[in-house]
Amino acid sequence: MFKAISKEQIENHNKRNINNLKKDYEFFLKKTKNLGININNIKKELKNFSVALPSWGLGTGGTRFGKFPIAGEPNNIFEKIEDCAVINDLIGITNSVSLHFPWDNVGDFKELKEFTSSYGLKFDAVNSNTFEDFKDYKHSFKFGSLTHTDKSIRDKAIELNVDCIKKGEKIGSKALTVWIPDGTNYPGQQDFSKSLDRYINSMKKIYSKLPSSWRIFIEHKPFEPALYSTVINDWGSSYYCAKLLGKKAFCLIDLGHHLPNTNIEMIVSRLADMKKLGGFHFNDSKYGDDDLDSGSINPFALFLIFNELTNAKKNKKLNSVSYMIDQSHNITDPIESLIMSAIEIQRAFAKSLLINYKILEKFQKKNDAIFSLNHLKNAFNIDVTPLLQMIRYESGNVINPLEFYRNFNYRKKKSKIRKKKFDISSTIL
Repeated sequence: MFKAISKEQIENHNKRNINNLKKDYEFFLKKTKNLGININNIKKELKNFSVALPSWGLGTGGTRFGKFPIAGEPNNIFEKIEDCAVINDLIGITNSVSLHFPWDNVGDFKELKEFTSSYGLKFDAVNSNTFEDFKDYKHSFKFGSLTHTDKSIRDKAIELNVDCIKKGEKIGSKALTVWIPDGTNYPGQQDFSKSLDRYINSMKKIYSKLPSSWRIFIEHKPFEPALYSTVINDWGSSYYCAKLLGKKAFCLIDLGHHLPNTNIEMIVSRLADMKKLGGFHFNDSKYGDDDLDSGSINPFALFLIFNELTNAKKNKKLNSVSYMIDQSHNITDPIESLIMSAIEIQRAFAKSLLINYKILEKFQKKNDAIFSLNHLKNAFNIDVTPLLQMIRYESGNVINPLEFYRNFNYRKKKSKIRKKKFDISSTIL
């Protein structure tokens, strides 16, 4: 840590802000004194919490209509790691990076691992890309990948996923996330049953190549880019396939991969009960898979998800869960968005730790809807900002990360080093 930003710069910032923080934190302790919870235990939980950064989220994203690059954007995975290090130096809970292949291919993975380790970072799950075609491929995933009717194309998609595992081993990853766009745009285009059979058979071949310590995450999505049907369209299909594959297969929940008004927190509870909840891709949405900043639209929904996670862990129903941010930044500085999102995710977790589940259970047993909701609302409405700031301060990170980052002028400095040629062909996604 602290290779991207010096400890001296952080300490100088914190010295200017510590007096106000101490006053705010003292007020927070007084307000939470009667909750019947141990603040030190909560701080320990929060200090152990981490969420991975997505390599593809460090550059500006785009829409079907255009992309608006900013100065100082990273040109390669090494420069993306530099940006990840800045974020982690500031907030301290993003010490892992999730790579996407073949987007993040390099010639020397040992060099990449050593470079990343030098910044105090490690690698989270690797992700496979079979949702677009590449120049050196002699086939097309236009009509599917792992479920394609052509066996040679299915074999290529399997090969690509197995290759991801091999690359993941070189960098110290322990999981593979598989999301496929396979589906249809027209009724009658595909046999639903046979396409699912092809998916399962393909995944079994990938699963057989997993190292003993690895896990595989199945990610579902109800629509897009296929708009009539998708092969793995909901959590039920994901669970069914994960159960068939075996004990190393789990379900991954992307918060944007649900139809409007879906009760995501109940899905979290169900998968935790079934011991098949493996991971999350955090973002927020208003209409569909918008990939907006986490907690920017509905922070209460994010809190309710962590309520289920915290309750499941308390009841010893939770496996090891992999947390990752998955967002597309088109009009903001990606670093600022990722800082905010990571803090909002940690904030939701912190608020869930303020819930007294013994009291909540009493209200639930009496079927007291109002007081059950009120108990959750009381925890949600507590401002945990001083708690999160104090944890960052005690961990040697920054009390006010966004303020520090703006004053640090990181983009301006990098724009003098990173020269990027604007390619109009890359703006349409």
